[in-house]
Amino acid sequence: MQTSHENSRRSRIAAMQADIARIIERHTQGIADCGTPIPGLTLFRREAPARPAVCMVEPSIVMVAQGAKRLLVGGEGYGYDAERFLTTSLDLPANSEVIEASASKPCFGLGLRLDVRLLAELITQNPEMPRPERSPHSSVGVGEITVELLEPLLRLVHLLDEPAAIPVLAPLIQREIHYRLLATDQAPRLRQIASIGSQSHRVARAIDWLKLHYAEPLRIEDLAARAQMSVSGLHHHFRQLTGMSPLQYRKWLRLNEARRLMLSEGADAATAGFSVGYESPSQFSREYARLFGAPPRRDVEALRPQGGVPNLRASGAKQGSQLAAVRA
Repeated sequence: MQTSHENSRRSRIAAMQADIARIIERHTQGIADCGTPIPGLTLFRREAPARPAVCMVEPSIVMVAQGAKRLLVGGEGYGYDAERFLTTSLDLPANSEVIEASASKPCFGLGLRLDVRLLAELITQNPEMPRPERSPHSSVGVGEITVELLEPLLRLVHLLDEPAAIPVLAPLIQREIHYRLLATDQAPRLRQIASIGSQSHRVARAIDWLKLHYAEPLRIEDLAARAQMSVSGLHHHFRQLTGMSPLQYRKWLRLNEARRLMLSEGADAATAGFSVGYESPSQFSREYARLFGAPPRRDVEALRPQGGVPNLRASGAKQGSQLAAVRA
């Protein structure tokens, strides 16, 4: 039987989530994914369930105020809704699925990019924060929503209706959100990625290099040296945290950039494949079909009539290039 304290907590969470949903509804009329004037904050709206869609998820907290979604990474599913939030601590190839949504009751939510340097600063300033007993086995986690976390999130989205206050107040509120995250059950995962020298931090260094150099030849020995890891250690921890090997990760980056080039810039398959590092058109076509379920030309033709160009945002690729991505 629930105590009066627990009932009060749940009521407060439900009320704040309803307020957040109303604000998101106003700002996403007719829009699926919406950037905001607040750096790092995006809003999303889904009006129907949707099958898993390929996406790149950056280090972030993703919260659903109404409805439910699921992120699929490395064969594992991570469901989140109005009572559970999602955290990711690395740039991850994934699939995002909408579980609960309808035209009358859309799925509303937000994503806030995490500032790893800020997390590290807060950890340093608060040495009394408990340290994790062991390293997390995944860079994705689902945490329980708390009143203390929701309060600054609500204040942050309220700033969208007070744009003049954003430059002054948003950084302060975002700092509080990071502090509150370190008091949730996701703190061990966040502490790992923020800790210099941790395996998560070294894998993140390897990922940063791959995002900049995905079209170039790759020697795993060189990548391991850049991450200050052994080759076997890099393979083990990279797969543990991302669900794939470094070579599979690079392939994912290449194929998604090629898809963007064909959809957004009108490149043909041969040109797109060559631009991202493939020397064999047949190999490019085979690997593209394996990832997206159809050869390049058929896939692009199927997307264009539906307005199916992926939502594009800068994600650390080479200058003048973007990787296809959708909000988790």
